[in-house]
Amino acid sequence: MTTDPAAEPAEQPMIRAFPEGGALIRLAYRELHIAANGTKEQKNAIGDPRLLPRPWDPPTCRNTELRKQVWDWLEDVVTWLNREYVWDVGAVIPSCWPQHPHLVHEIAVVADQRRRAGAALTSDAFEEWHRIALPGFIDRMRARTKDHCEDGHQRWPASSRYARHTSDPTSRDRSDIFSLDAQSTIRRVTYAAPRERTRLGVVNLETGEITDGPQ
Repeated sequence: MTTDPAAEPAEQPMIRAFPEGGALIRLAYRELHIAANGTKEQKNAIGDPRLLPRPWDPPTCRNTELRKQVWDWLEDVVTWLNREYVWDVGAVIPSCWPQHPHLVHEIAVVADQRRRAGAALTSDAFEEWHRIALPGFIDRMRARTKDHCEDGHQRWPASSRYARHTSDPTSRDRSDIFSLDAQSTIRRVTYAAPRERTRLGVVNLETGEITDGPQ
């Protein structure tokens, strides 16, 4: 839990700046910007944009040092959020957040959205982050963690159900269902009966009567 901002030394700033992240994080964002907005030559130098690391999606950050910087950055962001935006204890991001994959994924996105809002030339993105992104994250965090980690990290409540989900019998059942569904989509070639050839008629231009044409 964070310390009481009011109890901090008087020389501390009233509010603190958002953490920037390390040099490799800034480089990753620079390359993503070039991939989206650079010249043709710059984009060619970057290479396949699908392979670029995205700090808001930590699994894409495969470089060891970059990965370490991402975790350091998210730790700083969590500390910053708990100080700058939390007053009621129910909104505190728990200190065991790295042991909650759902929080790790969401915190990375919240951090990225806040970084983008801070870099914008108007306050529109900032207002949206305050109104939608941050409150939405806090509400989901409360709903998922509840009071499980108030006094330290607790065992994953859904672990037994997850173990059942990944067990051989249930995995095999799902695989069988998937296979049956895939087989049902195989197109079977059918041959329709030949349609009767259209018979042409002859129109009597004086009476308008139509008579059978030549067979």
